[in-house]
Amino acid sequence: MSELLGKSETKNLAKSETKNIAAEEKKKIGISETRAKKIKHSYQVKDPENSLLLKLKDGDVIIEMYPGEAPNHVSRIKELVRAGFYNGLKFHRVIEGFMAQTGCPLGTGTGGSGRKLKAEFNRIPHKRGTVSMARAMDVDSADSQFFICFADCPWLNGQYTVWGEVTSGMEYVDAIKKGSGANGMVAEPDEIISMAVIADL
Repeated sequence: MSELLGKSETKNLAKSETKNIAAEEKKKIGISETRAKKIKHSYQVKDPENSLLLKLKDGDVIIEMYPGEAPNHVSRIKELVRAGFYNGLKFHRVIEGFMAQTGCPLGTGTGGSGRKLKAEFNRIPHKRGTVSMARAMDVDSADSQFFICFADCPWLNGQYTVWGEVTSGMEYVDAIKKGSGANGMVAEPDEIISMAVIADL
């Protein structure tokens, strides 16, 4: 049977070993399996293997992916996410009322991961919260860049591969720093803090 200690007795107890560890070091300390399950379940998603946690400066965004409609894109996005490719990348092109684009390692909109994807155009409409693949003129030129729609954009339907949808945290997407001019290029843009597959948390 455990006994409660008096106030004076608790003063003599050793301090927690993590108490004086720097924040960066604490991040490296593993969490228990039970705690990990709680974290995973706190993001209420249908399929953790096909859901992403996108961390932005203002908060967490949940993206649920469409492996049935864009299997190759979803597979490649997960591969890049698991490799840490997106961590720290900039939202280089952000147009008020339209969309926020990211995924270029150069931060200019001209780079990618080096592997182009065959288009998987589908019937999912481009609406507020839609996550879709950016591409050049060639329909099969999508690589790592993607955009999140701020509003309904029906003129994009059938022209770009929709692979996911923001199901939580859209207000944090709305807060991404906007660009100026017709092209929406951003000076000192916001970044992706990190991206993770929720099943991996």
